[in-house]
Amino acid sequence: MKKYDALIIGFGKGGKTLAAALGKKGIKTAVIEKSPLMYGGTCINIGCIPTKKLIHTAADAKKNQQADYSEKNNFYAAAIREKNTLTALLRQKNYDNVAAAADIYTGAARFQTDHTVEVQLPDGKISLYGEKIFINTGSEPVIPPITGLQLSRRVYTSTTLMELSTLPQRLVIIGGGYIGLEFAAMYANYGSMVTVLEYGNTFIPREDRDIANVIQTRLEELGVRFIFNAQVDEITDENELTTVSYLERSSGMSVKIPADAVLVATGRKASTASLNLEAAGVAVNERGEIIVNELLQTTVPHIWALGDVKGGLQFTYISLDDFRIIKEQLLGQKNNRTTANRPPVAYSVFLDPTFARVGLSEEEALLSGHKIKVAKIAEAASPRARLFGSISGYLKAIVDAENNKILGAAFFCSEASEIINIVQLAMKANLDYTVLRDNIYTHPSMSEFLNDLFSTLD
Repeated sequence: MKKYDALIIGFGKGGKTLAAALGKKGIKTAVIEKSPLMYGGTCINIGCIPTKKLIHTAADAKKNQQADYSEKNNFYAAAIREKNTLTALLRQKNYDNVAAAADIYTGAARFQTDHTVEVQLPDGKISLYGEKIFINTGSEPVIPPITGLQLSRRVYTSTTLMELSTLPQRLVIIGGGYIGLEFAAMYANYGSMVTVLEYGNTFIPREDRDIANVIQTRLEELGVRFIFNAQVDEITDENELTTVSYLERSSGMSVKIPADAVLVATGRKASTASLNLEAAGVAVNERGEIIVNELLQTTVPHIWALGDVKGGLQFTYISLDDFRIIKEQLLGQKNNRTTANRPPVAYSVFLDPTFARVGLSEEEALLSGHKIKVAKIAEAASPRARLFGSISGYLKAIVDAENNKILGAAFFCSEASEIINIVQLAMKANLDYTVLRDNIYTHPSMSEFLNDLFSTLD
């Protein structure tokens, strides 16, 4: 049995960064990764990088909406090839970086005890001992129990759809969450006829209605069709197409629609089922997410969990910050970093344009008892947005009326994923909104639009 100071299960952002940091300090480290196609983790292989690459290319594709299907399909196929080339490059770079600092085992991991892990290698099994163990196995798509779904040849997850080299003329998306919406906008821009089936009756219910309405209107302008109160109950393959049957929950009517591809986007869950966590004494909650404290320790003190596998916000940058929390514990850097003191955390949904959010919504702020001021402005007022040809967006910010501190912001506009970071930093530094209102920004930029946005409060 090989023994290691640190045993890391999963090659995600947090795990691979931790492996490199520990290895460089002379700490004997091993990384276990289930699939050779996942070196580097979800982000570079099946998440952020490939989707954003395809979204970026789709922005060019929508300029050719008058082209016939054959041309659109050729453009899409080329985009898939470019995406595959990029992910292969990054995957190899990530492997090489970690291999320089740690041993890598490719196979499925399963706990035997709280210190030992069995790895199913291609040519047999091996047991590894870890003085400290770190779980970074990420998350996986939730597959709902829909009749015929598992048997269909045309049903995809967000991972497998990106491997499809033929552009679906009719794409049906089950689920109206953020992942589903990103794919809806992207494939609409490539030229697919996109239909989103949402079980609930409200579009992105966690967002304020003014923002949500603007986003929905824009996606509908791109050609996305939304059907709410839709309970999908059966998927049936036929010779040339697949039929998606759903129940209109409001009327009780049964409806069938044809599809060339069906994307299941009904959420993600922690990848813990195969780890045999019981053998290690590691507890999970009712959703299968590993329970951790503010320092990311599990119910077993020498075992930590980082990234999506512990639940909460499922973003690459959260996994990276998880690494920072653990690194401080292991390497003696005492900055008191914990999960409790890292808010606010921003997020972005790469639609057309991008939607980004940080902090409280207007509704959340009011429910929390704050007296608020709300800044609002249309994207069309920005010269920079006009340069991009993007005039359909909307920006708002929530400010505490008693102390002028920023409580939150929601931007649906060009470069929203960049400018939201400025607001997040101002909130982290506890700055008044007037600092952003009066700051000198470069011109022409979307950042300078913060001058205009916060001036609406005067």
